[in-house]
Amino acid sequence: MKKVQLGKSNLYISPIAFGAWAIGGQAWGGNEDKDALEAMKKSYDLGITSIDTAPVYGFGHSEKLVGKAIKEIGRDNLEILTKFGFNWKTEKGEYQFPTTDGGKTYAYAGREGIIQEVEDSLKRLGTDYIDLYQIHRPDATTPIEETMETLKELQQQGKIRAIGMSNHTVELMKRADSVIDLASTQSPYSMVYRKIEKDIIPYCLEEKVGILAYSPLQRGLLTGKIKSDHEFKGDDHRANNKFFKEPNRSRTNSFLDQIKLIAEDHGVTLAQLVINWTVQREGITAALVGARNAKQAEENAKSLSFKLSQEEINIINTEMEKVVIDHDV
Repeated sequence: MKKVQLGKSNLYISPIAFGAWAIGGQAWGGNEDKDALEAMKKSYDLGITSIDTAPVYGFGHSEKLVGKAIKEIGRDNLEILTKFGFNWKTEKGEYQFPTTDGGKTYAYAGREGIIQEVEDSLKRLGTDYIDLYQIHRPDATTPIEETMETLKELQQQGKIRAIGMSNHTVELMKRADSVIDLASTQSPYSMVYRKIEKDIIPYCLEEKVGILAYSPLQRGLLTGKIKSDHEFKGDDHRANNKFFKEPNRSRTNSFLDQIKLIAEDHGVTLAQLVINWTVQREGITAALVGARNAKQAEENAKSLSFKLSQEEINIINTEMEKVVIDHDV
């Protein structure tokens, strides 16, 4: 799997990155640590060298698991992408959501918070530098310029290589880029949720900012495995997500029925077809895809084993326009 340059930075990543949210074991109905570790190792064996995580994924658990993978695979063999900006240890910032033990989580990206967070992440990951450090979500209580100035210092100290953003508007990206060299933005993007095509993709193409597309499979919906009678277990957040409610679930499955022949012609799954389409989309640098076990990791890696023709892409795009759930594109 040939690596791709992330924006204007000197960081190169795999076009499919391992998304480590689910392995945190929280908000996805649980997770087996042993299986998660095997998934990361198998991903690496098959060319997926980039891992995207965050402290808030399992409140530190995901980063610790990634740290175990780093130890077994070797730090120089991986690109580690993590984030900051969610604080559950103090009440600084803007309230976001409760923790699993009844506490509170805040969006906070002030200077002292970042300095503490980067040290905590480095410790959990078992490394002395982070390849891409991303602000996870906007903090309304801290000017973005203050946040970026702090990141610039960390970059000069060698603790982080490149700076990215996640879930931010173009306006905030412009303000950030006036202080630092913005390497990337991380945004939700899928066949049924293409809001970033309106402004973020055009801006990133013009300014040479990389785009990490998360939830390209729309959190599993575009695999074709979530049928109308599927019930989510435990704390799985998808139970209340609009994409999984009717009529959206049935509409999406009808769309998948229309394009599954293309997948069959290539001898691949619907999920592999969707990932392939996403990576080929103009402006997208890499797709973040999760895996709970080695088998899923192997399936993800095979997503780039074939090439879609322009005719096939046109067919997919035509059918896609009929089902898009988010109409604000």
